[in-house]
Amino acid sequence: MRQDVLTTETNRRQLQQIIAGLSDGVILLELDQTILWANDAALTMHGVSRIGELGANAKEYAKRFALRYRNNHPVAPEHYPISRVARGEMFSDVLVELTPVENNERTWVHSVRSMVLADGAGEPESLVLIMNDVTEWASAEQRFEKTFNANPAPAVICRLSDLRFIKVNQGFLEMTGYARDQVIGASTYELDVLERAENKDLAKQRLRDGATIPQMQAELQLPDGGSKQVIVAGQPLELNDEACMLFSFVDMELRHKAEIALRQSEERFAKAFRLTPVPILVCSAEDQVVMDFNEAFLDTLACPSEEVLGKTVAQLGFIEEAGTRTRLFAALEKTGSVDRVDVRVRRKDAGLIDCAVSADTVNIQDGTCYLLVLMDITERKRTELELVSAIEEVMKDASWFSRTLIEKLANVKNVNSPQLPSVSFTELTARERDVLGLICEGLADKEIAARLKLAPNTVRNHVSTVYSKLDVHSRSEAIVWARERGLFSSERRPKGQR
Repeated sequence: MRQDVLTTETNRRQLQQIIAGLSDGVILLELDQTILWANDAALTMHGVSRIGELGANAKEYAKRFALRYRNNHPVAPEHYPISRVARGEMFSDVLVELTPVENNERTWVHSVRSMVLADGAGEPESLVLIMNDVTEWASAEQRFEKTFNANPAPAVICRLSDLRFIKVNQGFLEMTGYARDQVIGASTYELDVLERAENKDLAKQRLRDGATIPQMQAELQLPDGGSKQVIVAGQPLELNDEACMLFSFVDMELRHKAEIALRQSEERFAKAFRLTPVPILVCSAEDQVVMDFNEAFLDTLACPSEEVLGKTVAQLGFIEEAGTRTRLFAALEKTGSVDRVDVRVRRKDAGLIDCAVSADTVNIQDGTCYLLVLMDITERKRTELELVSAIEEVMKDASWFSRTLIEKLANVKNVNSPQLPSVSFTELTARERDVLGLICEGLADKEIAARLKLAPNTVRNHVSTVYSKLDVHSRSEAIVWARERGLFSSERRPKGQR
């Protein structure tokens, strides 16, 4: 009997010497659940330095350390690995989170297995608890889990050994309408994420080989019987030491609807652009090269399309005055749009027509362009000029002419017809402003000369200079120019006028 005891003690000492230097934690227990011995690795994994700090037995151990499963559920004391091995149970790879009761800020994750040592007769002699610190691995897995679940991009993970889905994130569930339990555990045959894939044979072969699956279009079957167009890609990875495939998706439904809406919008614009009877031209903003035009524009200029496309607006020369063209594009560059600017357009047959040009800035194929719309106002201009000419005949001596009628003339001549920036009133000299003001009062040259105490020839010279600076050709046009700008509106009326 004594020899058996010595043999047992010798075996234990040898066993302790063998396992003392192991990186795995080892705890030895007597059959009565007394904690007999633990190596340094086991003490470190519990945050203690002496065996007594583990507790004398399984019950005291349970009071000093709180255990939880990986799903955050607490482990009952009778299900602690130390209690289970004390009952002689054999188990392996039990994952638990361990936290000291007196220091709940520190937590380890242990992978625990049991071992029962028997004597020569086969009877249990010692109980062994073997643990491995997998805290770092568990932390990395937890980070991956949080990232995977929080990722808005739809994704599922398939285990390659049996082609079953083991993880799914909220993005995939929301995109497809599947419930979580409809996906987890299902095989790729039941839920085929590569259904109607653009290159299905390649994708299936890559899945079997555990290789990267390139992005491709596919059609997912939905639980309600419908389907959804997606972009799918597969990336191999290891999860819990198992080879897996991460499938990620891009929902093409919104993009598909947007593309259809854009295409329909472009078709409507193209039809309106081609069929409208109003001349329209599109040119680049950078160098004014013509990019597109409609039939009405060609008809207006009386020239074939090959003489228009690819040319600059300056090369076409359809805007008669170079200065007007320069000011037009300068205003477009500065403000982005202009509204109903009067220009003279030259046709290929040398004929001239009056047009009101409206223009705006548009974006075409990621390039900034100008869209010019021309409205033929030749007839309107002719009518206005005839009216102005008739009135000028009776205005040669305008001293008696009603100022109210002159203002109505201004309205008739240029209603809603904004012009490009021109000469400023401040560019006139003080004397020229006086002359213009008296012209607007309806005074003739002799009356102006008398009012300003100047010689008649001097007044005529001032009037000529005013006409030149304002780019007008008659008294009525000068009066209209001033009225358009709100000048001299408060001047007193000529004597006898109401």
